[in-house]
Amino acid sequence: MNQTVKKRNYIPLVIILTLVVNVLVAVLFFAPPLEVGTGFDWTLLPFFNAIFNSFTFVLLLGAWISIKRGNRLAHRRFIGGALTTTTLFLISYVTYHSVSASTSFGGEGLIRPVYFFILLTHIVLAAIIVPLVLMSLAHAVNQNFEKHKKWTRFTMPLWLYVSLTGVIVYMMIRPYY
Repeated sequence: MNQTVKKRNYIPLVIILTLVVNVLVAVLFFAPPLEVGTGFDWTLLPFFNAIFNSFTFVLLLGAWISIKRGNRLAHRRFIGGALTTTTLFLISYVTYHSVSASTSFGGEGLIRPVYFFILLTHIVLAAIIVPLVLMSLAHAVNQNFEKHKKWTRFTMPLWLYVSLTGVIVYMMIRPYY
């Protein structure tokens, strides 16, 4: 029983969401933190961000293995989990950076350029991954699996890299919170 799916044009939504997410993150980088009441340790949120990134990485690996084995249902479930943990990461990230100033890296020597290389590639690819994930998802929802496969050849490794380097950046900067 092959059900026909009405194809939708998700490009305007992809563009809007990409702009909203990336502009919001850029504004948070330059804006001073909001003044909020005391009583909550906001430095817990980067820890949760690392947890969400870890889960995303593992879920993406599960999705990749599932689709390689031909298990579309498991693939969809893993991707749904990865989208959920990525969304939770984004909410936590935006919350933290709206109430807290950026933390400076205090490492010295060879580790310093290594950290900044990882951080810079993470930031650039995190901005790029937003439309890639959304377009990959749009093609899957439209059941255009040939285009979906073409998009995910780039999206999957980059999304894996972004989620993994998010954890690495956290581990490297954690002593300076």
